[in-house]
Amino acid sequence: MFLDAENQEAKNSETAKTPLKQSIINLSALEAREYFLNPQNYFKGLPPYFNFSNLLQKLSEKLNNNNFKFKKPKAGEHDDVNYKLLTNKDGEYAWRLLQLIHPALYVSLVQEITKNENWELIKKLQEYQSKNSIKCTSLPVVPSKSKSGQKEQIIKWWTEVEQRSLELALDYKYLFHTDIVNCYGSIYTHAISWALHGKEIAKKQRTDKNLIGNKIDWHLQAMSYGQTNGIPEGSTLMDFIAELFLGYIDELLTEKIKDLRDDKDYTIIRYRDDYRIFVNNPEDGKKIIKELTNVLAEMKMRINPEKTIESANIIQDSIKKDKSYWIQNGQNHIDLVKHMLLLHDLALKFPNSGTLVKELRKFSEEIDNKNIDDKKEAKVLISIVVDLAYHNPKIYPTASAILSHLLNSLDSESRIEFMEKIRNKFNTLPNTEYLNI
Repeated sequence: MFLDAENQEAKNSETAKTPLKQSIINLSALEAREYFLNPQNYFKGLPPYFNFSNLLQKLSEKLNNNNFKFKKPKAGEHDDVNYKLLTNKDGEYAWRLLQLIHPALYVSLVQEITKNENWELIKKLQEYQSKNSIKCTSLPVVPSKSKSGQKEQIIKWWTEVEQRSLELALDYKYLFHTDIVNCYGSIYTHAISWALHGKEIAKKQRTDKNLIGNKIDWHLQAMSYGQTNGIPEGSTLMDFIAELFLGYIDELLTEKIKDLRDDKDYTIIRYRDDYRIFVNNPEDGKKIIKELTNVLAEMKMRINPEKTIESANIIQDSIKKDKSYWIQNGQNHIDLVKHMLLLHDLALKFPNSGTLVKELRKFSEEIDNKNIDDKKEAKVLISIVVDLAYHNPKIYPTASAILSHLLNSLDSESRIEFMEKIRNKFNTLPNTEYLNI
């Protein structure tokens, strides 16, 4: 897996010297290159002690703008060029494929995108797309010194999606909400070039080696055994490329609904593949959903019918159900076990939810500074945490940290006994590579 565990703390402390929540699109080409080559952005799914700094840096120096190409046989002629991790989304049958992109392909693509002329083209495209009637709130942000990129994105979601939605209840009567099924896995790689250069130009110049859209397309195919459907999920770079594609979808949708151009007719907020549509006339909301469906169908994509709702209660439906539940029920706890039982109840009602992840992290921070002298309490907590992780794969990293702390509070004999019980419990689950790491 090309893992390099050197100097993690030193490298991670070198955060970008940029303002809070600065959008990546405001960076210079050189700053953007440094941002994408940050190991925390290379792959977001691994614990911090896996560090790719040295590898990425040496590859960057070796490949520096040399129009890197794999020697025959080509990368695209081979399956499993990337390292693949299956993670579970709901503790049952919903699986998500994360991919650790081959570092040579990753660095090569970063260098192509962040050449001055290419980066300026991308920035101009983003400025143009920002004039669409759809407000995109999901471009990657540059973390401040005090917060990680992930925390900054969570803050951005709260301020620009949820709080903004609450404000819009003053202006609108109805909220329509939908998202795209398997968005990253369905993106048509040729359409990246359409987004950057226009469909007509991209089709006429599909073999032009100088078009950045073609270069991105070819890199993506090389990562996926030559396939043109789907991009790897797991890195900030792919989040950014997805935004190029989704911005193109926004542009097409804006054209389709131009007869509703009056700002008072609707407001649309998009966060990645999640759409919130605010209207005063429900027929307008249905029209927008229909046109979005048509635009996506042209790209062989579709909206998720199970997550498509119409609501006349904007305040209640602007906040995620798990967050609303925790605000009402989870703020008061007396001791560690009761706190964990409240989290378990939250997980039963809203499995794998963002609020569960967030609150469990707080619990982890809470016990980090505590010595748990009551061995019985520690054993009870271990049992609850294991059950939480068993049914909520999204919390594997935090649950592992908590279990490590709790196991250290036991004597050696009990520690071995409980580690064996934990191992036996998870042996019944398929595809636990992520947990093993």
